[in-house]
Amino acid sequence: MSTWSTQYTFTPFALSTTDSLPDLAIINLSEWGMVTLVGPDSKSYLQGQLTCDVVSLTADKSTFAGHCDAKGKLRSIMRIFHYQNGYGFVQRQSVMATQLPELKKYAVFSKTEITQTTAVILGLTGTQAQTMIDRHFSGDADVRHNDNTTVVKVDNERWLIITTEEQADAVITTLAPDAIYTTDALWNLYDIKAALPRIDNTTELEFIPQAVNLQAVGGISFKKGCYTGQETVARAKYRGINKRAMYILMGAATQCPQAGNALERSVGENWRNGGTVICGYHYADDQAIALVVLPNDLDDDSQFRFATHPDALWHKLDLPYDLNAE
Repeated sequence: MSTWSTQYTFTPFALSTTDSLPDLAIINLSEWGMVTLVGPDSKSYLQGQLTCDVVSLTADKSTFAGHCDAKGKLRSIMRIFHYQNGYGFVQRQSVMATQLPELKKYAVFSKTEITQTTAVILGLTGTQAQTMIDRHFSGDADVRHNDNTTVVKVDNERWLIITTEEQADAVITTLAPDAIYTTDALWNLYDIKAALPRIDNTTELEFIPQAVNLQAVGGISFKKGCYTGQETVARAKYRGINKRAMYILMGAATQCPQAGNALERSVGENWRNGGTVICGYHYADDQAIALVVLPNDLDDDSQFRFATHPDALWHKLDLPYDLNAE
């Protein structure tokens, strides 16, 4: 039995709003899980299940994807890539128990084996992350492999590291001996600043893909063939039926906003239900930042609050991408 996680102390890393992010950190992404699909029909099966174009996904790249129900509501958002003799994807652990059986439901008619793995998933972050990856993994692809580890680029300062329990200790020691060891709260902060969508069990089957900006991060193909929920996703694009989008909000807080928490929005002198938290991060100086799904027609100067803390007003920050991107 592997005891890799007991060899290290992954502790929360306190950051205030004025602090710089650490130059190199290794993050235990214990709240994320890995699923593999192996078999000759894996590509065609995923093509009919996910919002992205699996057929055009090359071995050197990864992509966001959504898995919807028949009504176009998201069960999960994952990052998918070629892995070993098939495909792998990383998604939130909290949706595994409900999403994975749905993904497997029609796989009995295809030659593909869908498995939740026991892989260790780590994050490597910071300005030195790219240098460390280049030093230990050959090539310049966004997805790289060696005998026991796969690394997947998220952005210029972040890589996913996927390895076995037996190799995790050696991977950490080799890649980041001088790094800060911390929890996935830091990964959450990176995701929030990059406005990268996710689905947890508290938000499962609540949103269509465009409501969490999946189209803006390359997670929807409008040119591929049919997939589960496609009709709703297409209508949202071509008929303008989607009335929500995901934004970055910031404000005073004494604790971290949690996925599924509700926010109120100002309407004149009154307050109404405003939005749903997707992910949050709490700074050491009692400020917080969060991804929140809101109506997409709000004024830029709209104010927000949690009903439990009515005096702490929140405001929108600029998104790092164009919401009209595809």
